[in-house]
Amino acid sequence: MRYVRYTGLASLLAISTAHAQTTIDAAKITCKQFILLKVADPTKIAIWMSGYYHSKQGSTNIDVELLKELPNKLKTHCLYVGKTDTVMEAMEKLLSEKR
Repeated sequence: MRYVRYTGLASLLAISTAHAQTTIDAAKITCKQFILLKVADPTKIAIWMSGYYHSKQGSTNIDVELLKELPNKLKTHCLYVGKTDTVMEAMEKLLSEKR
């Protein structure tokens, strides 16, 4: 009987932790956090940011080559050009250069 109780309790704990979410304010991610992998995979962040900026401009087009290059361009920008930028500022600069 005790085994069933402990198993049930363990199941409830596993379920409650499985549904935990972490949210991040993308506007506050710094280049330093981005480079040091403090937030999430930089490639995923770069792709999300690209979608965010294109959506703001009402564009549904995907430049596949840019999307492939973007994570590395963003890393390079953060390392050498905009060390004190937020990732959003860096992305804005990179995407405005492309136009």
